[in-house]
Amino acid sequence: MSNPDVSLVQSFYAAFKRGEIAPIIAAMAPDVDWRVNGDRKDFPSFGAWKGAKQVEKFFQIVAEHQQTKDFSPRDFYAADGKVFVLGHYVWTIKKTGRTVASDWTHIFTIRNGKVTAFLEFNDTARFAEAYRA
Repeated sequence: MSNPDVSLVQSFYAAFKRGEIAPIIAAMAPDVDWRVNGDRKDFPSFGAWKGAKQVEKFFQIVAEHQQTKDFSPRDFYAADGKVFVLGHYVWTIKKTGRTVASDWTHIFTIRNGKVTAFLEFNDTARFAEAYRA
């Protein structure tokens, strides 16, 4: 798909797979609204993160609590300043050693080449269960 917003989002996933978070943070609007569906009391990376510094903190928490076994963005769709990505991931939860797998949907809102909003939907119940000691 030849769309600059899709290309930008694909570059995020490539950077994440390389362990490079700085290029992702650099593409955030200063007041980005980053949300992962779910309640933070159920899993540390759930909830709302406001601003680029908080998104950086989000990625630190992901690294602290999860080990990637598989991270596969599969389908990319663009419409009206949004990029929708469907994918699948498998993580090991460091606290318990349990594995959690889920399909996911990521929705990026992009304006002038910067991410202004992000929303993730996943199987929150599986994450909460895998995190419980």
